[in-house]
Amino acid sequence: MKKYKHLIRTIILAVLVAIVFRAYFFASYIVDGESMEPTLYDGNLLMVNKVLYDWTDVHRHDIIVFHYNEEDDYVKRVIGLPGDHVAVKNDTLYINGAPVEEKYLDELRPDDGRVFTGDFTLEGVTGNSEVPEGQLFVMGDNRRDSLDSRSFGFIDIQSIVGKVEVRYWPMSQLGMTFR
Repeated sequence: MKKYKHLIRTIILAVLVAIVFRAYFFASYIVDGESMEPTLYDGNLLMVNKVLYDWTDVHRHDIIVFHYNEEDDYVKRVIGLPGDHVAVKNDTLYINGAPVEEKYLDELRPDDGRVFTGDFTLEGVTGNSEVPEGQLFVMGDNRRDSLDSRSFGFIDIQSIVGKVEVRYWPMSQLGMTFR
């Protein structure tokens, strides 16, 4: 009986630690839609680090989950940080006038002669010439089929739920690196 008491205490402690860990440090999300393909696919299950940005800044190219509104959370890639000037010309992303390589798009770019990311300037899509303080400019990787900052404008840094750290379902697509 003494042996079972120790086992039961250990199991209860493990469950409590897992609940606290899940509630305060990580969240699980399901990708809904095709806007992040080929990096993330519809139905992928993600583990999102909810506390990382309490200790570090958001970085360009991070994949984040954020509250779009009271009901919906979106997953997108950070493109523009506060103070950045963002533009796309001839299918090339420019940040502060310098071209930025986006290798994560190579797999998706079709060789169909059409532009993958249409030309735009930040001012043309948001009315601002630079990303305001406390805001981010985000885009989906599937540039032809993504509802992102080109449509809804900047997102507030405070709306970030966390950084996507792990894709754990389906197991055949298990991944921890999304660059």
